[in-house]
Amino acid sequence: MKNNASRKNIILIIAFSFFSFALGFSLKNNVVSSELMIKEGFDQKDFSEEFDFSLFDQVWQIVEKDYVQQPIVKEDLFYGSLEGLVEGLGDDYSSFLKPDLAKRFLEDVSGSFEGVGIEIGIKDERLTVIAPLDNTPAFRAGLRSGDKIYAIDGENTLGISLDEAAELIRGERGTEVILTIFREPEEEILDIAITRDTIDVESVSWELMGPEDKIAYIKISHFSDDTWGDFQNIAQVVLGANPQGLILDLRNNPGGYLDTAVDIAGYWLAKDVVVVARDAESREREYKSSGPGYFENLPTIVLVNQGSASASEILAGALQDYEIATILGQQTFGKGSVQELRNLSDGSALKLTIANWYTPLGRSFNEEGIVPEVEVEMTKEDYLEERDPQLKKAVEILSN
Repeated sequence: MKNNASRKNIILIIAFSFFSFALGFSLKNNVVSSELMIKEGFDQKDFSEEFDFSLFDQVWQIVEKDYVQQPIVKEDLFYGSLEGLVEGLGDDYSSFLKPDLAKRFLEDVSGSFEGVGIEIGIKDERLTVIAPLDNTPAFRAGLRSGDKIYAIDGENTLGISLDEAAELIRGERGTEVILTIFREPEEEILDIAITRDTIDVESVSWELMGPEDKIAYIKISHFSDDTWGDFQNIAQVVLGANPQGLILDLRNNPGGYLDTAVDIAGYWLAKDVVVVARDAESREREYKSSGPGYFENLPTIVLVNQGSASASEILAGALQDYEIATILGQQTFGKGSVQELRNLSDGSALKLTIANWYTPLGRSFNEEGIVPEVEVEMTKEDYLEERDPQLKKAVEILSN
């Protein structure tokens, strides 16, 4: 098992947002000095002459002296300025995390935390449910991928950041949060009450299904610390069962660790390019699998939907490009950017978008998502009656 959370720099492709360069800010008498900024790394000549960094000093001192509610919590001002700096990028997936948020973020990625069990993102400028994790309070309450969250406990979410939304939704086990959601295509506005709980999601599960149990079904709910080890164990059992086909279910999988997705791709793509990252200067880095390719000749169908994001899209896109699997379901979320989490000296962190992802054939799936070869929708009636036409279609194809 890989202890990815212990790394100093972590490449994250999870869609849920909660941050690389040294800011060079220093504090003297609790005031950020523009002079010290320059000494510690800010060179004013690198910026347009219209920016006067002494304004930071001026604003700080005015706020500290004249703001009506005293005393001022200087730590909040300082961290707030860093949050505002990153927020100025206008990128929903880049953010500065104060120490407590940075700690929680790593706990979330490791797979165990308290909350409701949803991954959220921004879609069409609205806070959106990317995916409810299986068998969590959000899943049991009936939240669906694509639900727009209009309010959290009555607080309007228009213009809210992902970090702010996360803090409002999270909470202690046993407490309740009410999400006001807009659901398409029914055009319904619903208030859904969810009781928070400890979220400890099994990332990989499997079973045999279809005629004479000859089709293997593997579901990956997210790519976390334990996913790779669990997948390897399950893959060996599947190989021993000698199935005639395999269904890889990535529906409602919001992403996770990059190297886990690349390693899993290696069961179909031995030593092939899985994904390419391209940065602001058009420099490219290829991520190749080093896997055994055991499933290379096993007919495979990959199930995706609008809740499949990031690492799921990387894996599905690679198998689609090499024509080694059929993608079935609905168009994916479209989270094709790369965030790097860099731990800072005080326990805070900077999550910054540093590149965009491209499939092996050079396709960008940011915003557009991955389009299935076989499109099968889930209707409102399917959800209510717990039918799964997508899985049924996959079994039907592999059984023929």
